[in-house]
Order: sequence, then C-alpha cells, then structure tokens
Amino acid sequence: MGKSGKIFTSVLVWVFLIGTSLFVVYPLVYVAAASFSPQQNIASLSIIPFGNGVTIKNFIYLFQKTDFPLWFRNTLIVAVATTVSTVFICALSAYVFSRFRFVFKKSLMMSLLILQIFPSFVGMVAIYVILLRIGGLNTLWGLVLVYLAGNIPYNTWMVKSYMDTVSKSLDEAARIDGAGHFQIFAKVILPVSRPIIVLLTITSFIAPWMDFIFPKLVLRSSNVQTIAQGLFGFVTEKKNMFATFSAGSLIIAIPFIIYFIVTQKTLITSLSGAAVKE
Repeated sequence: MGKSGKIFTSVLVWVFLIGTSLFVVYPLVYVAAASFSPQQNIASLSIIPFGNGVTIKNFIYLFQKTDFPLWFRNTLIVAVATTVSTVFICALSAYVFSRFRFVFKKSLMMSLLILQIFPSFVGMVAIYVILLRIGGLNTLWGLVLVYLAGNIPYNTWMVKSYMDTVSKSLDEAARIDGAGHFQIFAKVILPVSRPIIVLLTITSFIAPWMDFIFPKLVLRSSNVQTIAQGLFGFVTEKKNMFATFSAGSLIIAIPFIIYFIVTQKTLITSLSGAAVKE
C-alpha cells in the first residue's frame, strides 16, 4: 500500500471513529442540555445542545413541586436491599456449589440454568398472584423479592464459575489454621473474589434502579412509587414535560457515576490476577 493509500485509510478510520463517538455521545449531551432548558416541549427544544439557554428551574420544580425526593428514597431502598441480598445469597450459594459435594448438586445447578432461560415477563401473572397471596403487592419488600428471585439463578452460576478458579489450597491453609467454613468464605474466598463481587454489585443495582415494568406491576400507591414511575408521568399523552424528565434522568445517573469512579480500579483489574488460580 502506497503513502496515499495509508493516508486515505487513516482518514477513513478517524472519520468512522469520530462519527461513531458523536452518534453515541450526542443523545447523552442532548438529554443533559434539555435538563437545563427553559423549554419543556421536546418539539421546541433546539437540536443544538444548550441552544435554548440555561436554567435550573427544572431541578427546582422536581424538588419543590413533585415527590421526586420520595421516589428517589423508595428506589434507593429497593436497589440497595436488592443488591445486598443478591450479593450475600449468590456469593454464599456459589461458595457451597463450588466447594461442597452433595446429592443433586448437578441437578440443582441445571435447574438454575433452566430457570434463567425463561424471560421474567413469562411469570408476571404468577408473580402478581404470589405477591397477592403473601401480601407483597404495593410494598417495597415485595418488589425486592421479585428482583432477588430473578437475580439468583444467573448470578449464582457466574460467581460459582469464578470461585471454581480460586485455588483450593487457600481453603486448606485456612482450615489448618482452625478456620470454619463460614470463616473461610468470609475471610478468604470473598476477598479473593472481589472483582466478580464488584461486577455483581453493579448488575444487581442497575435493574431496580432503572426498571419500570415490575414497579408498574407491583406498586400502586403514590407513596411507594419509584423514580422510573414518577418520571414517566412527565412524558405521557397528557403531559409533555421533557425538560423536567431530563433533569430527573440526569440526577439518577449520579449514583452510577460515583460508583464507577470509586470502583474503576477494581473493574479494570484482570480477573486472573486476583490470587493464585488453578
């Protein structure tokens, strides 16, 4: 390839990369700009970010004229409770499946895999009936149970696959020092499995924080609404408050930004470098 051909290839690659970046970044910038726009109607918003000016009245409206703080609190409770319970149950279950031999072990693991094949929407009627029977409808703990049940199968498989690669000599050394099974799990396996636990924490937090379908199914009263339900009310047929919707969307992105900043070193750490692997 001649010099002109290399230059043409480089220019083509740069054009493709820049175009792809703009295609991905522009919607995010547009929503961020819309949150500060004095225009509410999406049809009135300029296609140029911040082309309509800048104002913070949308944020003031959210906190003073709506129940956004209540929506935020409810969503945070559901997301944190789901994350903590998912991490504990899945990590403990994965440790049992990885380190112990017992009857029906393979059958139980296969059952978890089969359960994960079916989409959550298939069981929506069953979920509604079960929650109705146990009094979980229109409650935050009922919604947590729904997310927890959906998180367990795949995440148990994922964490178990990681723990299988951790050398069992670590367990044996701890057992020689007098550690019990739970001590080995808490003080040896969990620290070594930190990368997969961080990933599990992120994936467990995202669904309840952003989901709309299951809160719409389970929750009815306004005092238990989540952020997704509340923000959806701004962009219905009766309302067209896209700027206020964008302001709320920008706020709910803050926890993710903070979490990624705090855990970025762990996330980019090679999973193979956490400890001695077999």
